[in-house]
Amino acid sequence: RQLTDQRVTVELKNDLSITGVLKSVDQFLNIRLDSINVLDEARHPHMMAVKNCFIRGSVVRYVQLPAEHVDTQLLEDATRRGMKFH
Repeated sequence: RQLTDQRVTVELKNDLSITGVLKSVDQFLNIRLDSINVLDEARHPHMMAVKNCFIRGSVVRYVQLPAEHVDTQLLEDATRRGMKFH
């Protein structure tokens, strides 16, 4: 919830990267973005006219979050705890 209305970049499995304002995400990783921009407009000119989109979770490769909204200390602690079990 804290990332709602933040700009994120979603990379799809077809190598399309879309940056936009995150409006919603559900339990299936379906994502709704507003005010989108496509990073490689030359390869995807048909996306130039699109301003909002719904992305099916099964086509998402990864999501880039704003660095200021990622708790790196929490991630490092979780990684250390995970390494103890191996």
